[in-house]
Amino acid sequence: MSLSQHKFRLSLPRLARERGLSLIELMVALTIGAVLIFGATQVYVNSRKSYGINESVARLQETARYAMAVIEPDIRMSNFWGLLKGAGVIANQANQTAAAAAVAPAAAANICGRNFATDLSTNLQGDNNRYFLSATRAAGCDNLIDVVTGAAWPTTAMATADTLTVRRASVFTSPASAGFLQVCTSRIAGRLISDGSACTAAPAGQLDNLIVNTYYIDRNSAQAPNLPALRRKVLSAVGGAPVFLDQEIIPGVEDMQIQFGIDPVGNTGVATRYVDPNGVPAGAQIVAVRVWLLVRADVAETGFTDNRVYQYGDRLVANGVTGDLTSAAGAGLAYQPSASADASFTGPQHVRRLLISRTIQIRNALGT
Repeated sequence: MSLSQHKFRLSLPRLARERGLSLIELMVALTIGAVLIFGATQVYVNSRKSYGINESVARLQETARYAMAVIEPDIRMSNFWGLLKGAGVIANQANQTAAAAAVAPAAAANICGRNFATDLSTNLQGDNNRYFLSATRAAGCDNLIDVVTGAAWPTTAMATADTLTVRRASVFTSPASAGFLQVCTSRIAGRLISDGSACTAAPAGQLDNLIVNTYYIDRNSAQAPNLPALRRKVLSAVGGAPVFLDQEIIPGVEDMQIQFGIDPVGNTGVATRYVDPNGVPAGAQIVAVRVWLLVRADVAETGFTDNRVYQYGDRLVANGVTGDLTSAAGAGLAYQPSASADASFTGPQHVRRLLISRTIQIRNALGT
């Protein structure tokens, strides 16, 4: 055997060892790699989706907590009148069927109803499944100045949501301020003033601002049209005179339902039953308020449809089911978003919701 032949034989094993992958091996490797990449992608997509859902639910909870944190202390302190036990002996007040009170006779103070600001004996007032406020409400009540923007706010109230009005004295004493409606009280007497005079009620006077807040649900938030919001009409003062302004509390609140817990005899302070805002019998004392808030996300969610039937307050399945909160025909009906006539991708069918409720005891139900 020649030397060249011997070298050729010796080089054969090295050539066999240095050959590349076969086609089958390459296909197997590519398949395994594709499966691993697909799996990792699915994990990422699912994780991102779960994060988005958790983030949306967290925002709903935060919105609900904030809205209730604003309403609850206001309700709890209703019927608080400084040093007095009850508003019955406070002079210069007037109920909503009387002539305009001399302490606030101007149109701006009566724009949401005659004596809407000075009816101190009605510390809690509500409308059931409608936005009404008062039989003498003027059109201007729906175009009050927005507290933040300073522009007129065109109220477009949710047709079937309840409203709630709270009247009370402020918790902290106030300096005498002309134009603001203020309550001057002692242990035995009180009077409602708006001229900024000092509180001279004997034996020891205390001056508090009058608080009148009307909570309602608007179909359009200042943040975006068609995004509902919890708003309120607030008693304030502009140019040295009492006026009502409008204020957005938080967007994303779609519905509010109210029921009053009543003490029929008016002297025990214990609620024996709960009634709708227009169902309080004469002589009964409101001692608690039950509030339901339906909160929704601010944007629709791709691939999600809200099929739940929401039953709360006087929205009962026994009365029927509606897919629309904006029509008066839906009053008293349970709510199923998936039944909404708006089937668009950004419509109410495809947003997440959270329903919360709280029963709030009135601290001064039987007087301060």
